[in-house]
Amino acid sequence: MSQAELSMVELFRVEVENQTADIIKGLLELERDSVNPKLLQSLMRSSHSIKGAARIVNLPNAVVLAHAMEDCFSAAQKGLKLKRPHFDVLLKGADHLARIALLDETKIAGWIAENTNTYSELATSIRGAMSMEQDKPPTNDQPTAENALTPELQTEPATVEVVEEKALRINAELLDRLIGLAAEFLVESRRLTPFVHTLLRIVRRQNQLTGRLEALERRLREIGTDEHDLEMLRIAKHESADNAVNIATQWRLLEGFERRSNQLSRQLYKEATTSRMRPFAEGVTCFPRMVRDIGRELGKHVRLDIAGLNTLVDRDILEILQAPLNHLLRNAIDHGIELPEERLTADKQEEGIIRLEARHQAGMLFVSIEDDGRGIDPELLRKTVVKRNLVSEEVASGLSISELYDFLFLPGFTIKEKVTEISGRGIGLDVVMNTLQQIRGSVRTHSEIGRGTHFQLQLPLTLSVMRGLVTQIAGEAYVFPLARVERVLVLEQHEISSLQGHDFFYFNGKPVGVVAAAQVLELPLSTEANDRYNVVVISDRDGRFGITVDSFVGESNLVVRPLESCLGKLRDIAAETLLEDGTPALIIDIDDLTRSIDRLIGRNRLIRGKLGHVSTNAKQGKRILVVDDSFTVREVERKLLENKGYRVEVAVDGMDGWNASKGGAFDLVITDVDMPRMNGIELVSKIKKNAALKTIPVVIMSYKDREEDRLRGLDAGADYYLTKGNFNDETLLEVVSSLIGEA
Repeated sequence: MSQAELSMVELFRVEVENQTADIIKGLLELERDSVNPKLLQSLMRSSHSIKGAARIVNLPNAVVLAHAMEDCFSAAQKGLKLKRPHFDVLLKGADHLARIALLDETKIAGWIAENTNTYSELATSIRGAMSMEQDKPPTNDQPTAENALTPELQTEPATVEVVEEKALRINAELLDRLIGLAAEFLVESRRLTPFVHTLLRIVRRQNQLTGRLEALERRLREIGTDEHDLEMLRIAKHESADNAVNIATQWRLLEGFERRSNQLSRQLYKEATTSRMRPFAEGVTCFPRMVRDIGRELGKHVRLDIAGLNTLVDRDILEILQAPLNHLLRNAIDHGIELPEERLTADKQEEGIIRLEARHQAGMLFVSIEDDGRGIDPELLRKTVVKRNLVSEEVASGLSISELYDFLFLPGFTIKEKVTEISGRGIGLDVVMNTLQQIRGSVRTHSEIGRGTHFQLQLPLTLSVMRGLVTQIAGEAYVFPLARVERVLVLEQHEISSLQGHDFFYFNGKPVGVVAAAQVLELPLSTEANDRYNVVVISDRDGRFGITVDSFVGESNLVVRPLESCLGKLRDIAAETLLEDGTPALIIDIDDLTRSIDRLIGRNRLIRGKLGHVSTNAKQGKRILVVDDSFTVREVERKLLENKGYRVEVAVDGMDGWNASKGGAFDLVITDVDMPRMNGIELVSKIKKNAALKTIPVVIMSYKDREEDRLRGLDAGADYYLTKGNFNDETLLEVVSSLIGEA
């Protein structure tokens, strides 16, 4: 195949990709409004374009299928009433045409030839559905199924509507390097500003020097100084004046260059970062079709409405979002939307509606999935939690709604009793949570019985560029991701109160604990008494915290640079960056920071007395580290052990547990297995291979009760393996006591 032919095939792939996407979208809309003339015209035009383009690249089977679809849309314009069988077969036809765009251009012709029968059968089915509906013999304009494969190839005019799109494929790593260079150029260009200001000061000083020389000349003339000395002074005065003019000229040139460099660097940086952003629509085109098909499979009438299609999303985040959105939509169809008869009984429309929306707000990307289905029954959820032996009835009765919703995201947790191909294995929401944790995102859940469920995903706008709040802590620059900052406050001393040794202030009418950033980050504490405190209010799924810093520097768009791999994961630090003046700064890991605050609470070592001193009245007792990614499980274990006198610290995943174990002398570690970032088996292995930690007993508590799982944990070095399904208070306490004794 020649280069020219290859180029035409590539254009055909682009044409098919765009047109089939329009056809699928149009068919889903037409299914709700089967007599929309504009939609029918658009669908017929798209089919005609594919037909003509397929003829140009000599793909007769694709021509036949596209022509059959075009004829069906044309018949609908003339009165054919499209019904479910029409839509089913037309969507199948669009699917088969869309697969062409996924193939390498050199393999398209061969693949279509291998699937000749499939394309022929689809064309026959489309025309058969038309014939049955119209109930009239075929005409010359409408070939029968038997002669549909060849005559129209000879009679159709060879017209084509190929839209040539100028596109350049760039390696993702190359694009990231380009953004990094653009950011460095932005930083370097701003370094010119001090030189411009310095040169301006020199111009002014030079003018002052010239003026003083003139004054000196006048004074010497008055007192009758020798003419030779006056001549030397005049020469110095003229040279000074000439220097002032030359320096001023160079200042104007440098000032202009600095201004243009700043402008160009900002424009380059903006264009480079924008190149990463893609419309939300590009990542969700397949979902309306998926929702329709799964709904039909389950006997439900479901429609997906999408808002914010033009919202720009980082290309990496858009790709990562595919799996979470897929699971949440499937969850909404299967768990949320009722069967038609149930909806009618509940005075709802027969058709269930799922709404997917993307929007920017407060420097973050918010993606929400909301259905108008049956909602989540909190009491059923509470009973399921108890039935699966996750907590006791007593603990379950005291759980809040938000704490109950947390169980939905546990590995293997599901409310459904029966496993189906769609759901019931308890995998979906676990995938959602793990994916969001990887990209510094979070999810909030809200539900009302009979009215539906709403999941809201909160994500950074981009993974490579972030807007941050720059602060000073112990003389160093630290950046808080602005997306995780709720408010910045300056509090007077009297606005901070203490209760049982813990400092707090009131925010929106509710008490919020406040700690010094320097203590959490283990930096030198200020010895100066403060009348005012600079507070950054941050939040996570479990609540809010106030963090005091030395000063606020300001907000800035910053390029996120990964830490050197040799450093591993630094506690409380997510990445590094360069500020606009070239100063290096560390970016705070908000989730890690809140975990560190939890650890301080666990140690009873929060700063006391208006952020003044560290408490020295910490409880005595043997120290235990509990590692589990479930807040509820952590708290149950912590309270159980503390009631027996043990000192307990918590970690929210394996990586957090590893950092905590290295930083404190623990008598025992209790860990889960399935956790993000580092699982429990890896954590046990690291502890047992570390010379300083290998003597610490480790207990694994897992939902997995298979013998091979138990052996895997013991082989990694665990001293005991407990199954959560058979867990009770006495069992854990007996194991702890046998390993390290009483508190």
